[in-house]
Amino acid sequence: MASRGTSAVLSRAARMRQKLQSALEASALEIEDVSYQHAGHAAVKHNANETHFNVKVVSPKFEGQNLVKRHRMVYDLLSDELNSGLHAISIVAKTPKESGS
Repeated sequence: MASRGTSAVLSRAARMRQKLQSALEASALEIEDVSYQHAGHAAVKHNANETHFNVKVVSPKFEGQNLVKRHRMVYDLLSDELNSGLHAISIVAKTPKESGS
C-alpha cells in the first residue's frame, strides 16, 4: 500500500505557500482562499475552486523594492499557478521593518 504523504496532490494554496516561503524567505505568510466570494462570476468556470486568493507576505527580499516590483516578484513566483487556473491575487507585500517584525 502506497504512502499518502509523498504521493498526495498539494492544494493550490499549499503550492503557493511552498513557492513564496522558499523564494522570499518570508518571516510571515498568510494565504486566504476567497474563491467562494466569486462563485458564479464569468471568469470562474465550472464552479472552479482555488481561483482567488488574498496573500500577505513579509520578506527581507522586499527591502529597497517599490510596491510594483514586490508585486511583480510574487506574480513571477506564481506564474505556473496563474497559467493553470489561478485567476486573481490580492497582495500585501511588506518588509520586516514595515510590518514591525
